[in-house]
Amino acid sequence: MSKALYRKYRSKSLDEVVGQNHVTDILARSLAQGRVAHAYLLTGPRGVGKTSIARILAHEINHLPYTDDATHLDIIEIDAASNNGVEDIRDLRDKVQVAPVSAAKKIYIIDEVHMLSKPAFNALLKTLEEPPEHVVFILATTDVDKLPATIISRTQHFGFRLIAPKEVTKHLRTIADAEKIRIDDEALELIALRGEGSFRDSISLLDQLASLADDKQGITKQLVEDSLGLASRELVDDILAAVQSHDVPAVVAKLDEFENSGLQSSVLASQLIQALRGKLTEQPYAISLLDELLDVQRSAQPSLKLLTVLCKAAEPKQTSKTAALSAPAPAVSATIAELERQATKKVPKIATPPAPVKQAEATPTSEITAEVITEESPAAPQKQPIAPTTELDWNELIEYTRTHFVAIYSVLSKCHHELEGDTLTLYTGNNFYKKKLDDPKYLQKLSESLEKLGAGDLTIVTIPTPPPPKDSQAAAVAAIMGGGEEVTL
Repeated sequence: MSKALYRKYRSKSLDEVVGQNHVTDILARSLAQGRVAHAYLLTGPRGVGKTSIARILAHEINHLPYTDDATHLDIIEIDAASNNGVEDIRDLRDKVQVAPVSAAKKIYIIDEVHMLSKPAFNALLKTLEEPPEHVVFILATTDVDKLPATIISRTQHFGFRLIAPKEVTKHLRTIADAEKIRIDDEALELIALRGEGSFRDSISLLDQLASLADDKQGITKQLVEDSLGLASRELVDDILAAVQSHDVPAVVAKLDEFENSGLQSSVLASQLIQALRGKLTEQPYAISLLDELLDVQRSAQPSLKLLTVLCKAAEPKQTSKTAALSAPAPAVSATIAELERQATKKVPKIATPPAPVKQAEATPTSEITAEVITEESPAAPQKQPIAPTTELDWNELIEYTRTHFVAIYSVLSKCHHELEGDTLTLYTGNNFYKKKLDDPKYLQKLSESLEKLGAGDLTIVTIPTPPPPKDSQAAAVAAIMGGGEEVTL
């Protein structure tokens, strides 16, 4: 019976471990100095070498040779997934008092330690903090967040990392050459990507594909794609090119081609994410599409979700942030502002609101008058009303926003308005509502509402005050008093 490749090529010493130098270097130096901790905690993703290093460390501490099949009475491995009860830990607590049979230390390796129950953790605490001199604990887990802080604080904690694709590819090539497995570089890179930084998963994929390979061609990129249910790199590139050129029919056609092959949409979404990740430097706008693709795998209907995400990004009119894939990359500091600009179909024109009204000086005549003086034109009198050229039914606008854009309605219904020519002035009453209406997201919805009502060419002015009184005497009094709102009795 042949041995699985990931077991056959498991590291036998700290020097053979690949991709975890930040852990192995510290452990090697500690062992060389004779500094052995009473408890170690190894955490990190699956398949990156935690269990292998735990076994190597156990043998190094006891100065024992290590092979994958090696067993020793003083090195005890416990699977916490199946021995997670308080009684199991109490039994272990009794056994640790017994001296080692022949080695210098009795070492307990507890794998997937996060699976222990809360009572089991409580039973382990005291022993873990002050074990007998002849005992060393090595804990390993893929889910450090589930460990109590009291456990972590009693150990030397080493965090493991995912392995970089280049390192995985190099290691796979070493194994393939040793096993005389014919495989091209593109296939190796694809296996490394699908392994997602796990040596064990990547080597297992190589082992699986080696049994399917043709004797003449060996493992090809096409074989990897077909065996793992992946879309071809050409299809992924074609879909992204269709999105970038805003060709919705082409996007739909490519997705139909993919689904007809019986492959999973979540897998395609993952491949698109990987492809976009490598393009962020050249196309920073792709981050919006990247963000939406992350939701595909969490969706109850991933195929429909993927279709809507890609079609939305490929709309000819740039109605979303994701449609900005085709825009040239600006300076990083302007990225966010440009994304907002690209997000709007047709933003209404915004005019600068008039400067605050200066207080009018009292006149000696019996008639009280007031004139509007701006900072730009100190002596400029108030302009006469201009006959409107655009019709707008305010009540209809309020009702439309109430049924279509509730957030806009909640602000707009509290505003007063004035329409002069092609300028719609909105008196918001305070700065809070003004900032809301000036926000690009609100402004976009207001623009859509005005377009639906046939008033899409209006220039919008927002003023953070109540409307000025129309009566001349009331206006003069308001100017003297520093402002006010006209109330009809």
